[in-house]
Amino acid sequence: MVFGMSVETFTFLHVVISLVGIMTGFVVVGLMLQSAPIAGWNAFFLVSTILTSVSGYFFPIKGLTPAHVVGAISLIALAVALYAIYGKKLAGRWRVVYIGTAIFALYLNVFVGVVQSFQKFAYLNRFAPTGSEPPFAVAQLLVLILFIVAGIAVARRYHPAS
Repeated sequence: MVFGMSVETFTFLHVVISLVGIMTGFVVVGLMLQSAPIAGWNAFFLVSTILTSVSGYFFPIKGLTPAHVVGAISLIALAVALYAIYGKKLAGRWRVVYIGTAIFALYLNVFVGVVQSFQKFAYLNRFAPTGSEPPFAVAQLLVLILFIVAGIAVARRYHPAS
Protein backbone atom coordinates (compact mmCIF):
# COMPACT_ATOMS: atom_id res chain seq x y z
CA MET A 1 0.00 0.00 0.00
CA VAL A 2 1.13 3.52 -0.87
CA PHE A 3 -0.92 6.39 0.57
CA GLY A 4 -3.81 3.97 1.03
CA MET A 5 -3.64 2.79 -2.59
CA SER A 6 -2.53 -0.56 -3.91
CA VAL A 7 0.89 -0.49 -5.57
CA GLU A 8 -0.86 -1.07 -8.91
CA THR A 9 -3.14 1.95 -8.41
CA PHE A 10 -0.23 4.12 -7.25
CA THR A 11 1.80 3.00 -10.27
CA PHE A 12 -1.08 3.93 -12.58
CA LEU A 13 -1.35 7.37 -10.95
CA HIS A 14 2.43 7.87 -11.20
CA VAL A 15 2.38 6.96 -14.91
CA VAL A 16 -0.56 9.28 -15.62
CA ILE A 17 1.20 12.17 -13.87
CA SER A 18 4.38 11.39 -15.80
CA LEU A 19 2.53 11.36 -19.13
CA VAL A 20 0.86 14.67 -18.25
CA GLY A 21 4.32 16.09 -17.50
CA ILE A 22 5.65 14.87 -20.83
CA MET A 23 2.67 16.13 -22.83
CA THR A 24 2.60 19.54 -21.17
CA GLY A 25 6.38 19.73 -21.52
CA PHE A 26 6.08 19.26 -25.27
CA VAL A 27 3.40 21.98 -25.35
CA VAL A 28 5.73 24.34 -23.45
CA VAL A 29 8.63 23.59 -25.81
CA GLY A 30 6.34 24.24 -28.78
CA LEU A 31 5.21 27.55 -27.30
CA MET A 32 8.78 28.58 -26.55
CA LEU A 33 9.77 27.78 -30.14
CA GLN A 34 7.16 30.36 -31.15
CA SER A 35 8.29 32.75 -28.39
CA ALA A 36 4.70 32.62 -27.14
CA PRO A 37 3.58 33.06 -23.51
CA ILE A 38 4.00 29.86 -21.48
CA ALA A 39 2.66 30.82 -18.03
CA GLY A 40 -0.28 28.41 -17.54
CA TRP A 41 1.15 25.50 -19.47
CA ASN A 42 4.52 25.99 -17.84
CA ALA A 43 3.13 25.81 -14.30
CA PHE A 44 1.24 22.63 -15.23
CA PHE A 45 4.43 21.15 -16.74
CA LEU A 46 6.61 22.03 -13.75
CA VAL A 47 4.13 20.78 -11.13
CA SER A 48 3.41 17.50 -12.92
CA THR A 49 7.11 16.86 -13.56
CA ILE A 50 7.96 17.58 -9.92
CA LEU A 51 5.14 15.26 -8.80
CA THR A 52 6.48 12.56 -11.13
CA SER A 53 9.93 12.72 -9.57
CA VAL A 54 8.68 12.97 -5.98
CA SER A 55 6.12 10.16 -6.34
CA GLY A 56 8.86 7.86 -7.62
CA TYR A 57 10.38 7.81 -4.13
CA PHE A 58 7.24 6.33 -2.57
CA PHE A 59 7.37 2.98 -4.33
CA PRO A 60 8.09 0.19 -1.85
CA ILE A 61 11.64 -0.46 -3.07
CA LYS A 62 14.56 -0.95 -0.73
CA GLY A 63 17.87 0.66 -1.49
CA LEU A 64 19.03 3.22 -4.00
CA THR A 65 18.07 2.53 -7.62
CA PRO A 66 18.94 4.28 -10.90
CA ALA A 67 15.37 5.65 -10.86
CA HIS A 68 16.08 7.38 -7.53
CA VAL A 69 19.23 8.96 -8.96
CA VAL A 70 17.40 10.19 -12.08
CA GLY A 71 14.62 11.54 -9.85
CA ALA A 72 17.12 13.44 -7.70
CA ILE A 73 18.84 14.92 -10.75
CA SER A 74 15.46 15.92 -12.16
CA LEU A 75 14.41 17.59 -8.90
CA ILE A 76 17.65 19.57 -8.79
CA ALA A 77 17.14 20.71 -12.39
CA LEU A 78 13.53 21.62 -11.62
CA ALA A 79 14.56 23.62 -8.53
CA VAL A 80 16.93 25.65 -10.69
CA ALA A 81 14.21 26.05 -13.35
CA LEU A 82 11.75 27.31 -10.72
CA TYR A 83 14.29 29.81 -9.43
CA ALA A 84 15.14 30.99 -12.95
CA ILE A 85 11.54 31.59 -13.98
CA TYR A 86 9.89 32.70 -10.74
CA GLY A 87 12.84 34.04 -8.74
CA LYS A 88 14.87 35.70 -11.48
CA LYS A 89 11.98 36.24 -13.94
CA LEU A 90 14.13 34.90 -16.83
CA ALA A 91 16.28 38.06 -16.68
CA GLY A 92 19.54 37.97 -18.59
CA ARG A 93 21.21 34.57 -18.58
CA TRP A 94 18.41 33.12 -16.43
CA ARG A 95 16.35 32.73 -19.61
CA VAL A 96 18.86 30.22 -20.98
CA VAL A 97 19.25 28.61 -17.54
CA TYR A 98 15.50 28.07 -17.42
CA ILE A 99 15.38 26.68 -20.96
CA GLY A 100 18.23 24.28 -20.27
CA THR A 101 16.96 22.99 -16.95
CA ALA A 102 13.32 22.70 -18.01
CA ILE A 103 14.18 20.86 -21.21
CA PHE A 104 16.64 18.67 -19.31
CA ALA A 105 13.93 17.72 -16.80
CA LEU A 106 11.57 16.92 -19.68
CA TYR A 107 14.33 14.85 -21.31
CA LEU A 108 14.82 12.85 -18.12
CA ASN A 109 11.08 12.13 -17.97
CA VAL A 110 11.13 10.94 -21.60
CA PHE A 111 14.35 8.98 -20.97
CA VAL A 112 12.61 7.05 -18.19
CA GLY A 113 9.58 6.60 -20.45
CA VAL A 114 11.77 4.96 -23.07
CA VAL A 115 13.34 2.71 -20.43
CA GLN A 116 9.91 1.70 -19.15
CA SER A 117 8.62 1.13 -22.69
CA PHE A 118 11.42 -1.31 -23.46
CA GLN A 119 10.82 -3.09 -20.15
CA LYS A 120 7.02 -3.26 -20.23
CA PHE A 121 6.02 -3.61 -23.89
CA ALA A 122 6.71 -7.09 -25.25
CA TYR A 123 7.19 -5.81 -28.80
CA LEU A 124 10.03 -3.51 -27.73
CA ASN A 125 11.37 -5.85 -25.06
CA ARG A 126 12.17 -8.53 -27.62
CA PHE A 127 14.61 -6.10 -29.30
CA ALA A 128 16.36 -5.16 -26.05
CA PRO A 129 15.46 -7.53 -23.20
CA THR A 130 18.24 -6.31 -20.89
CA GLY A 131 18.31 -2.66 -21.95
CA SER A 132 21.91 -2.93 -23.08
CA GLU A 133 21.27 -3.92 -26.70
CA PRO A 134 21.81 -1.63 -29.72
CA PRO A 135 18.09 -0.91 -30.39
CA PHE A 136 17.73 0.51 -26.89
CA ALA A 137 20.90 2.57 -27.25
CA VAL A 138 19.77 3.90 -30.64
CA ALA A 139 16.36 4.87 -29.25
CA GLN A 140 17.95 6.72 -26.33
CA LEU A 141 20.50 8.39 -28.62
CA LEU A 142 17.72 9.63 -30.90
CA VAL A 143 15.82 11.02 -27.90
CA LEU A 144 18.98 12.76 -26.67
CA ILE A 145 19.66 14.29 -30.10
CA LEU A 146 16.05 15.48 -30.37
CA PHE A 147 16.28 17.23 -27.00
CA ILE A 148 19.66 18.82 -27.75
CA VAL A 149 18.32 20.19 -31.05
CA ALA A 150 15.13 21.39 -29.34
CA GLY A 151 17.11 23.06 -26.57
CA ILE A 152 19.33 24.92 -29.02
CA ALA A 153 16.34 25.99 -31.11
CA VAL A 154 14.41 27.20 -28.06
CA ALA A 155 17.45 29.10 -26.74
CA ARG A 156 17.67 30.92 -30.06
CA ARG A 157 13.95 31.62 -30.45
CA TYR A 158 12.44 32.09 -27.00
CA HIS A 159 12.55 35.72 -25.96
CA PRO A 160 9.56 36.40 -23.71
CA ALA A 161 8.26 39.92 -23.33
CA SER A 162 9.60 41.53 -20.18
